[in-house]
Amino acid sequence: MDTFEETILSMTGMSPADLADSDKKFRAMCTCPSCPTYNTCAKDARELLFCATGKSFMCISDEKGCICPACPVTTEFGLTHRLFCRRGNEKAQRY
Repeated sequence: MDTFEETILSMTGMSPADLADSDKKFRAMCTCPSCPTYNTCAKDARELLFCATGKSFMCISDEKGCICPACPVTTEFGLTHRLFCRRGNEKAQRY
């Protein structure tokens, strides 16, 4: 089992309040707004943390570069994929 799987398992026992706190923490660490692929539509829609929430709903259609590997959330979760805003979250890309 790798870091991503361990993290997901540890979150299954969290209370809704703890999950909300965790989400807030990771959103603060998220570097999506600095990415060349992130656009005004995604900003206006308040889309963030694609590695956990999945690809952009309707805003991001072009891949203009990727900074996912340098994001602190990638390290914290042990993520192995990238371009989450276009290709889906870590779980979707893995399985």
